[in-house]
Amino acid sequence: MTIPCLWLVSDARTDAVLESALQRLPRGAGLVFRHYHLPAPDRAARFRVLARLCRRRGLVAVWAGAPRTARALGADGCYGPPELLASGPDLLRLVTVHSLRELAAAQRARADAVLVSPVFPTRSHPGAPGLGPLRWLAIARASTVPAIALGGMTRLRARRLPSHGWAAIDGLASAVRRP
Repeated sequence: MTIPCLWLVSDARTDAVLESALQRLPRGAGLVFRHYHLPAPDRAARFRVLARLCRRRGLVAVWAGAPRTARALGADGCYGPPELLASGPDLLRLVTVHSLRELAAAQRARADAVLVSPVFPTRSHPGAPGLGPLRWLAIARASTVPAIALGGMTRLRARRLPSHGWAAIDGLASAVRRP
C-alpha cells in the first residue's frame, strides 16, 4: 500500500465536520481515526461510517488502536504507540514519535511510517513546546521509514518542511468548521 502524504487526524473537536473534511481531501489521502472520547461500541460504529466514506472517496482509513481490532473493523491500518503495534496482523502501521529514542522503538515495532510530532505548538497540547523545524528534521532524517510532520501543521508550514507528507487536526478540519 502506498503511504499517503496527507492525513486528517480526528478528535472530539472535529467530529461534527469530519464528513465534510473527508469530502475535501484529495484521493489517496488518509484518515487517522482517534476519537478516544467515545465509548468503545460508539467509537467502532463511528469508525465504520467514516471508513465507508473513505473507501468511496479512495482514502485510507486507519484505526487508532490494536492491529487485531483494526483488522476486525476493516481498517487499512493502525495507529498507536510502538508496544501496541509490534505484533498482530499485517496492516499499515503508523506511530507518533517525539524523539530519536521513540523513533528507534517505532522502527523496531515494524512502523511503516512515523508521525513526528509536535513540529509546532498545537491546540491538542496547550502550552507544550513544539520540536521546531530543525529538531523535527533531525528526527525525520534519521528515520528509515517515511516521516510525516504533525503538530500545528498547515499547508503553508508543510511546504516549508522536506518530508514525506503532513498530518493535521485543525489544519485540515478548520476550513470546514461551522461558525
